[in-house]
Amino acid sequence: MCSRRPSCPSPDSLDLSGRDTAHIVAAHPEQGWYLLCDGAIVFDDTGALLPDGRVVAPHRVPVEQLGMAA
Repeated sequence: MCSRRPSCPSPDSLDLSGRDTAHIVAAHPEQGWYLLCDGAIVFDDTGALLPDGRVVAPHRVPVEQLGMAA
């Protein structure tokens, strides 16, 4: 799907940082999702839907690691 050179990583990439380098081809921030050139849809909560229908769970930070606002 991606015509960039070098091409985007496969949506099956186990390396999440590699998957995160795919180019955004359609942005819908008002709805909280983005379509990537590799066919994946990523969401604001860091979850994703891969082209084959598999789901990537959100990468949530444990509450203990969140900073406190003053």
